[in-house]
Amino acid sequence: MLRTPVSQRRLDILEWLKDPVAHFPAQRRGCPAEDGVTAAAVAAKLGVRRQVADTHLELLADIGLLCTKRVRRRVYYRRDEVRIAEVASMFEKGW
Repeated sequence: MLRTPVSQRRLDILEWLKDPVAHFPAQRRGCPAEDGVTAAAVAAKLGVRRQVADTHLELLADIGLLCTKRVRRRVYYRRDEVRIAEVASMFEKGW
């Protein structure tokens, strides 16, 4: 995780996913608060192509900061609050 470059876009995504209902429009399937949001929704919010959003979301999921849930052909992303708390705790202890 420490080798992953910091990106303002990824920090924005993590911030928006704290309260997805406030930051993303309603979806046809899935509740943003419970299931998460799609890469298409994140791409629209960032103003980039879906593939760019996919890259950021997959990286955050790979390092454990996001959980994924597949519903039919779509993948929904949401924050992994437990993992984020663990990482914050490591840095607070002076790791």
